[in-house]
Amino acid sequence: MTDPIADMLTRIRNAAAVKKVEVVLPYSKLKFNIAKILEKESYISKVEKIKTGKFDELKIELKYTSHGPAIRHIKRISKPGQRIYSAGKELPRVLNGYGLAILSTSKGIMTNKEAKSQNIGGELVCEIW
Repeated sequence: MTDPIADMLTRIRNAAAVKKVEVVLPYSKLKFNIAKILEKESYISKVEKIKTGKFDELKIELKYTSHGPAIRHIKRISKPGQRIYSAGKELPRVLNGYGLAILSTSKGIMTNKEAKSQNIGGELVCEIW
Protein backbone atom coordinates (compact mmCIF):
# COMPACT_ATOMS: atom_id res chain seq x y z
CA MET A 1 0.00 0.00 0.00
CA THR A 2 1.58 3.27 -1.08
CA ASP A 3 -0.72 5.69 0.76
CA PRO A 4 -2.22 4.43 4.04
CA ILE A 5 -3.93 7.77 4.77
CA ALA A 6 -5.80 7.69 1.46
CA ASP A 7 -6.77 4.08 2.24
CA MET A 8 -8.15 5.16 5.62
CA LEU A 9 -10.16 8.03 4.12
CA THR A 10 -11.52 5.74 1.37
CA ARG A 11 -12.58 3.11 3.90
CA ILE A 12 -14.40 5.77 5.94
CA ARG A 13 -16.06 7.24 2.81
CA ASN A 14 -17.19 3.81 1.55
CA ALA A 15 -18.47 2.68 4.96
CA ALA A 16 -20.47 5.90 5.36
CA ALA A 17 -21.95 5.47 1.87
CA VAL A 18 -23.36 2.04 2.79
CA LYS A 19 -24.30 3.13 6.34
CA LYS A 20 -21.91 0.83 8.22
CA VAL A 21 -21.69 1.37 11.96
CA GLU A 22 -17.93 0.94 12.27
CA VAL A 23 -14.71 0.63 10.28
CA VAL A 24 -11.69 -1.42 11.34
CA LEU A 25 -8.31 -0.66 9.76
CA PRO A 26 -4.60 -1.15 10.48
CA TYR A 27 -3.29 1.08 13.27
CA SER A 28 -0.73 3.85 12.93
CA LYS A 29 -0.11 6.86 15.14
CA LEU A 30 -0.87 9.28 12.28
CA LYS A 31 -4.20 7.60 11.47
CA PHE A 32 -5.11 7.60 15.17
CA ASN A 33 -4.37 11.33 15.49
CA ILE A 34 -6.43 12.13 12.38
CA ALA A 35 -9.32 10.04 13.74
CA LYS A 36 -9.07 11.81 17.12
CA ILE A 37 -9.49 15.17 15.36
CA LEU A 38 -12.53 13.82 13.48
CA GLU A 39 -13.96 12.66 16.82
CA LYS A 40 -13.26 16.01 18.50
CA GLU A 41 -14.95 17.87 15.61
CA SER A 42 -18.00 15.49 15.80
CA TYR A 43 -17.56 13.82 12.42
CA ILE A 44 -17.26 10.34 13.99
CA SER A 45 -18.67 8.93 17.23
CA LYS A 46 -15.70 7.09 18.68
CA VAL A 47 -12.18 5.94 17.88
CA GLU A 48 -10.19 3.31 19.73
CA LYS A 49 -7.04 1.24 19.40
CA ILE A 50 -7.65 -2.52 19.46
CA LYS A 51 -4.97 -5.11 20.20
CA THR A 52 -5.56 -8.16 18.00
CA GLY A 53 -2.80 -10.72 17.81
CA LYS A 54 0.36 -9.49 16.18
CA PHE A 55 -0.82 -6.11 14.85
CA ASP A 56 -2.89 -3.34 16.41
CA GLU A 57 -6.04 -2.11 14.70
CA LEU A 58 -8.01 1.12 14.72
CA LYS A 59 -11.78 0.90 15.24
CA ILE A 60 -13.77 3.95 14.13
CA GLU A 61 -17.49 4.25 14.88
CA LEU A 62 -19.20 6.42 12.30
CA LYS A 63 -21.74 9.10 13.16
CA TYR A 64 -25.06 9.64 11.38
CA THR A 65 -27.64 12.40 11.48
CA SER A 66 -31.26 12.37 10.34
CA HIS A 67 -30.02 13.53 6.91
CA GLY A 68 -27.38 10.81 6.51
CA PRO A 69 -23.72 10.44 7.42
CA ALA A 70 -22.02 13.25 9.36
CA ILE A 71 -19.18 13.01 6.82
CA ARG A 72 -20.55 14.27 3.52
CA HIS A 73 -17.19 14.70 1.78
CA ILE A 74 -13.68 13.59 2.69
CA LYS A 75 -10.76 14.04 0.32
CA ARG A 76 -6.99 13.52 0.43
CA ILE A 77 -5.11 16.71 -0.53
CA SER A 78 -1.37 16.07 -0.19
CA LYS A 79 -0.41 12.78 -1.84
CA PRO A 80 2.87 10.84 -1.88
CA GLY A 81 3.48 11.90 -5.50
CA GLN A 82 2.53 15.54 -4.97
CA ARG A 83 2.93 17.02 -1.52
CA ILE A 84 0.91 20.18 -0.84
CA TYR A 85 2.13 22.64 1.81
CA SER A 86 0.55 25.85 3.03
CA ALA A 87 1.94 28.72 5.09
CA GLY A 88 0.15 29.83 8.26
CA LYS A 89 -1.31 32.94 6.63
CA GLU A 90 -2.42 31.10 3.48
CA LEU A 91 -4.34 28.21 5.04
CA PRO A 92 -7.50 27.34 3.08
CA ARG A 93 -11.03 27.89 4.32
CA VAL A 94 -13.01 24.76 3.57
CA LEU A 95 -16.63 25.36 2.54
CA ASN A 96 -16.50 28.97 3.81
CA GLY A 97 -15.55 27.84 7.30
CA TYR A 98 -18.13 25.05 7.64
CA GLY A 99 -15.65 22.38 6.61
CA LEU A 100 -12.36 21.35 8.06
CA ALA A 101 -8.83 20.82 6.76
CA ILE A 102 -6.39 18.62 8.66
CA LEU A 103 -2.70 19.56 8.60
CA SER A 104 0.51 17.88 9.63
CA THR A 105 2.62 20.59 11.27
CA SER A 106 5.80 20.78 13.30
CA LYS A 107 3.54 20.88 16.39
CA GLY A 108 1.63 17.72 15.38
CA ILE A 109 -1.64 17.02 13.57
CA MET A 110 -4.19 19.84 13.85
CA THR A 111 -7.11 21.51 12.08
CA ASN A 112 -6.77 24.52 9.81
CA LYS A 113 -8.48 26.70 12.45
CA GLU A 114 -6.00 25.72 15.17
CA ALA A 115 -3.04 26.19 12.81
CA LYS A 116 -4.31 29.59 11.68
CA SER A 117 -4.75 30.81 15.26
CA GLN A 118 -1.16 29.73 16.04
CA ASN A 119 0.08 30.99 12.63
CA ILE A 120 1.63 27.61 11.78
CA GLY A 121 1.80 26.16 8.29
CA GLY A 122 2.23 22.56 7.26
CA GLU A 123 1.28 19.77 4.91
CA LEU A 124 -2.43 19.65 4.01
CA VAL A 125 -3.46 16.07 4.72
CA CYS A 126 -7.19 16.15 3.89
CA GLU A 127 -10.37 18.20 3.84
CA ILE A 128 -13.74 17.19 5.20
CA TRP A 129 -17.29 18.51 5.47
